[in-house]
Parts: sequence; C-alpha cells; structure tokens
Amino acid sequence: MLITFALLVLAFAPQAQDPTIPAAGHILYMVEGRGMQVYRCTAQNGSFQWTFESPEATLFDISTQRQVGSHGAGPTWTWKDGSAIVGKVLQKTASADPANIPWLLLETHPTGSASGALSNVTLVRRSGTHGGNAPMAGCDAEHRDTVARIPYTATYTFYTPTP
Repeated sequence: MLITFALLVLAFAPQAQDPTIPAAGHILYMVEGRGMQVYRCTAQNGSFQWTFESPEATLFDISTQRQVGSHGAGPTWTWKDGSAIVGKVLQKTASADPANIPWLLLETHPTGSASGALSNVTLVRRSGTHGGNAPMAGCDAEHRDTVARIPYTATYTFYTPTP
C-alpha cells in the first residue's frame, strides 16, 4: 500500500522544467544547424583529453531548407544579411540520449556594426541535438594536437524580448 501511494505521488509530481527554455521571449527564428563539433587532443594535468574548440555549422530554414546563415567559434551566429551575434552559456542540460551533445540556453549580444535579422536577438536555445560528442578514445601523447571533427545537427531557436 505504501509503495502504491509513493508511485502515485511520483506519477503526479510536477516534472522539472527544462532549464534551457527561456522564461519569456518571442521566437523570431527556428533553424536547423548541420555541421561539425571540433575537438583537439590536449594535455591537461598530466593526462590527455579531447577539448572542445568550436562549432562549424551551416544554418538552414526548417520550412524551406534554404541556407540562412552559419554558426562558428565564439560561439557566433551570422546571418546572410551580415548581422551576427555572439553567445554566452546561461543554462545547460544533458540530452535525453547521452550520445548527443547537451542542450543550451545562451545569452547573446550583437557583434560588428551590421544591423539585420539578428540585431534584436537576446537568447539562443540549442535543442534537438544529434551527435557531436567528443571521441571516447584516441587522445594520448602520440595524438597530441590531433583535431577531431564530429558531425552533429541541432535546432537553434532565436528569441527577442517580449514586447
């Protein structure tokens, strides 16, 4: 009886909200990123490990499949109109599948002087990830400074402040 009660409590307990979903904001764009997560084999504290360097992805409009921009080091997102934003991670949560890179919420700021599609974006969410994790092996003294380019896809959602 006690076990049944405990299971009922768990079944109806509120589920933890995904911390990568912004509390407020207006979705401006939702795109698919397709590309590589780049890692380098580095020595750290007497051992070797794969260290994340940068993403290298092309951004595609989900409905038309047309290229709309790119995603690179910084992390930076650049639109075809020349507008660009750079992000800083605010929240991170593991993907439901450990084979995929985590989901992120990033605060963003415009870079450069170009105004355009990304000028008012304040948050970017990375979700729906597939692939992209660092290799599990192959990083040792013999492979120091080796670069691994791991394919990945993700959904990037761009938010502007709620009016």
